[in-house]
Amino acid sequence: MNNSSPFAREGYPFIAYSVGLTALFAVAAVRLSAVMFIPTALSLLLTLFVLYFFRNPERTAPADSTTVIAPADGTVIVVETVPETPLGVPALKISIFMSVFNVHVNRVPFNGKVIDTFHHSGKFFDARDGRASCENERNGIVLEISGGVRIAFVQIAGLIARRIISYPMIGDLLVRGERYGLIRFGSRVDVYLPPEIEPLVKLGDKTVAGETVLARIA
Repeated sequence: MNNSSPFAREGYPFIAYSVGLTALFAVAAVRLSAVMFIPTALSLLLTLFVLYFFRNPERTAPADSTTVIAPADGTVIVVETVPETPLGVPALKISIFMSVFNVHVNRVPFNGKVIDTFHHSGKFFDARDGRASCENERNGIVLEISGGVRIAFVQIAGLIARRIISYPMIGDLLVRGERYGLIRFGSRVDVYLPPEIEPLVKLGDKTVAGETVLARIA
């Protein structure tokens, strides 16, 4: 799951295609017509965007192992206790919206063992829409942490995102801060924690995956 490359491996096919297309247009511009420099420039801009989108920066998790860290870069759009959750009981829900300009590599929020995974096909509402959590395409992981406590985190496709990638399987032991998946082109991640936990973020806060503290589990 971990990948130290400066670009997410899931982006390699897109990077190769855009670089190849740019090279093809450049050759055509040199050998055939200067007019081809226009599509060459556009293709180059596309290539730069693809490289930017699939960037995969290193992150350092906080030393305090009791902290739950953000699974995604983005903006906090939900902080509330909700009755219906993947845990089957009420939970504190913290949602992070990722725009196309955010890093889209997702990271594990807490140490634990995967006891359940699920995938639901669905719609593609804007990820900021309140219906996204229960109606959009999504992929979730339920993690059992120390003391038998369970938490969950769910990758949700958005209006543009059409591909969710998640590698953990039931029985896997996940390490806080490690990479575990990616959502392509604009999306959201919901984190579900025990309802008695006090959130350490508020609406509008910016998060950095693997570093920003969302809450603390004593």
